[in-house]
Amino acid sequence: MLNSKDYKAYSKFIEGLAKKLTIFYFSKLNKSFKVSNKLKGKGYDPVTSADKAFEKFIRKEINKKFPNHQVIGEEFGYKKSGSDYSWVIDPIDGTRSFVIGNPTWSNLISLNYKGHPVLGLANFPILKKYYFNSSSNSAFVSKNGKKKRIKVNRKATFSNMKLSAAFHGSLSLNQQKKIPQILKRMQFPCSDALSYSHFAEGKLDVVIQCGNKIWDIHALIPIIRAAGGIVTTWKNIDAKKAGNIVCSANKSLHNKMLKILKPVSK
Repeated sequence: MLNSKDYKAYSKFIEGLAKKLTIFYFSKLNKSFKVSNKLKGKGYDPVTSADKAFEKFIRKEINKKFPNHQVIGEEFGYKKSGSDYSWVIDPIDGTRSFVIGNPTWSNLISLNYKGHPVLGLANFPILKKYYFNSSSNSAFVSKNGKKKRIKVNRKATFSNMKLSAAFHGSLSLNQQKKIPQILKRMQFPCSDALSYSHFAEGKLDVVIQCGNKIWDIHALIPIIRAAGGIVTTWKNIDAKKAGNIVCSANKSLHNKMLKILKPVSK
């Protein structure tokens, strides 16, 4: 865990970074871009020139301020050092949304201490807002320069929950048939990190996603927990391991979701 002085210093840095990233996007990247497919015929996993430009920018900002810290990024790999601190970067979370001009994509940045995500930033340049935590129990959204503390909807129950889910092609139709209680309650759109952010804000009560990599989820974990939410894998393992993720607004709802997901949580 970080002490309050460290939390303050690092959260000030990530807030500054959020503002710089939005300016960087509108001044340099808000134009045509190249798209290539990382999977080359074995499926579709797009990467754009903007993903790479964002990651270079984020790495440069971290390196200026914390040159000895480790950095793990989706596009440019692992910069190792002996430091207990590491930054995990997803330069554009929701590249598919970015490619088609959907504004729900984000920059995700996590600060990990001894392998545990302690501070997170989810920055949405087009939406002009960002989510972050400033301690282990304080999370905020900042929109148009106004900051507001956020909390999950602790009162949510199974019968009245707002659920958002996406399987990203990871569950076959036969597997999906094993979780009818989820399928019939999937009434809210799922848009990558924005769904997790809306959950932390109390707008959604459960979010279920498949196949998250560490850079998809690490930045969201400290924000979700600081807002009072519970986040694990479908097997109830620490979410920092990534994979299939579920977050719920309270313990009884989480236990219920884990039970329902059991037939497909291999």
